[in-house]
Amino acid sequence: MTPSNDFSLKALYDALDAQRQARGLSWPQVMREMQGSKRTSIPTRRLSRSTVTGTRVRRVAEGDGVLAMLRWLNRSPESFVQGHHQSEGAGERLPDVPAGKVLRFDAKKIYAALDARRIELAMTWPAVAKEIGASASGLKYLAKGKRVGIPGVMRIFRWLDQPAAAFTRAADI
Repeated sequence: MTPSNDFSLKALYDALDAQRQARGLSWPQVMREMQGSKRTSIPTRRLSRSTVTGTRVRRVAEGDGVLAMLRWLNRSPESFVQGHHQSEGAGERLPDVPAGKVLRFDAKKIYAALDARRIELAMTWPAVAKEIGASASGLKYLAKGKRVGIPGVMRIFRWLDQPAAAFTRAADI
């Protein structure tokens, strides 16, 4: 996988800033909306302004925070992958979550899908990692259910040929 077709954090920042400006909002107002205002009903864990605005310059971002940003924009993760089709399929849309919950990536589910595909293709973890552009230890670390980073997790979904939304879950805030 080449970085040129990775999820673009810079494009995410540009979309956030464009939406902010188009609606005449300050960054603090955006943050309040992302954190579950009555207007958006998007519950999320606490995000800092630097987490959001840092997408302008960072190479990696915490996946669950990016999910909150994407929900505020009403966009799929795939819509920020260069060369992806502009029309979002139903499977790419991020799911709604009930009140009091937050959308998170399900690392254990990602690991299970990776492992199943690895076995199906009779591949070793190092071979899978090489195809994805990750480390084998990093892929196996997903089994612990920890948080994931963007754009790396998007490479996994591309290798699995599955939408990111298929690997999300509603969790307690």
